[in-house]
Amino acid sequence: MFTRRTFLRSVGSATAIASLASLRAGGIERILAASRSAGDASPDKIAADEDFWREIQQAFTVDRSLINLNNGGVSPSPRVVQDAMRRYLEFSNQAPTITMWQVLEPEVEGVRRRLAAAFGCDSEEMAITRNASESLEICIFGLDLKAGDEVLTTNQDYPRMLTSWRQRERRDGIKIKTISFPVPPPSMDDLYDRFERAITPKTKVILVCHITNLTGQIFPIKRICQMGRERGIEVIVDGAHAFAHFPFKHADLDCDYYGTSLHKWLLAPHGTGFLYVRKSKIGKQDNDIRKFEEIGTHPAANHNAISEALTFHEGIGSERKAARLRFLKDRWARRLEAIKGVRILTPYDPQQSCGLANFSVEGIDHGKLGAHLWERYRIICTPIAHEEFKGIRITPNVYTTLTDIDTFCDAVEKAIRSGLAA
Repeated sequence: MFTRRTFLRSVGSATAIASLASLRAGGIERILAASRSAGDASPDKIAADEDFWREIQQAFTVDRSLINLNNGGVSPSPRVVQDAMRRYLEFSNQAPTITMWQVLEPEVEGVRRRLAAAFGCDSEEMAITRNASESLEICIFGLDLKAGDEVLTTNQDYPRMLTSWRQRERRDGIKIKTISFPVPPPSMDDLYDRFERAITPKTKVILVCHITNLTGQIFPIKRICQMGRERGIEVIVDGAHAFAHFPFKHADLDCDYYGTSLHKWLLAPHGTGFLYVRKSKIGKQDNDIRKFEEIGTHPAANHNAISEALTFHEGIGSERKAARLRFLKDRWARRLEAIKGVRILTPYDPQQSCGLANFSVEGIDHGKLGAHLWERYRIICTPIAHEEFKGIRITPNVYTTLTDIDTFCDAVEKAIRSGLAA
């Protein structure tokens, strides 16, 4: 039977050494140089240091003829992640049943350990998935619920999660109850109180966003999780936009279930995510977190290259990264809110928001504004049409330049001043 060792022998020592070396090639020299130059400067000071961020910006292969302000949907990966994934794919295709299944696939355990360390949990509680939707659907369709049981969430959770619950509602007779909240809300206490007031004796599950995808509102997750546990209510945390966006650990949440995507703020390969399940909750059938990863044949390249994204993220530093994202958010939001008719739908409080934010313009069709920004200026943004508000979602990332932000502001100002036809 072929093993990793016998395969490497079969292709020759020189080729084997070159193959393994290539898997780790492509360093993060620019991040290291930037970090050395930063010294002991505070994250807030580094956030405004364009020399530091210029080095980070050069680590990407993005098309600079476009201004991408929809990184919340999916972000480009830095060159080092793309290169790693390309090498893994090329190596996989040499003899997939050996190179992919026996050589590369076992390396997922190293990725698991690194993700668990970054999240602050045991590696046996970390399942590597393809995105937040898959992670959360495992929970949504896996929890044992019966007719009449209530699930409590907000009307601003991700549409796919809401439709998944509606499917269980039709199939199993459970009841979905959604709560509303203003944008921005008056406080984190207000958000907590809205959940607490909506709980009934029939409430069995709470689904809550760590940070919403519509306006970037951060929720008081730890308080909600502890409230649910005290009342015997399962709490699932939708962390699609949170992980690697701003710093936190599992201890800051105390949740039992957490699903996220890694191709947004971690800058990992597209189609990567994770599901955290507290060890005491894994049980039933096979008490192994890996059971949530059984999807059949899949590329090892995607999940193995997550390690390069983690290295890139850690090289910047989570505190510095969050400070930069808030700096970029504040730069455009403060400027636009000075215009009559513009309203920022996201709080500035760093405990309640980070780099994702939303603004509305009175009297303007936001869908048409989004189309205008793309057609006239090649600016990518996200028009939002919720049942209770409308706006434009803006999500820069670490490769975004100040010129990008200022060009966006110039374009919005001109559209408001002269009209969309100008």
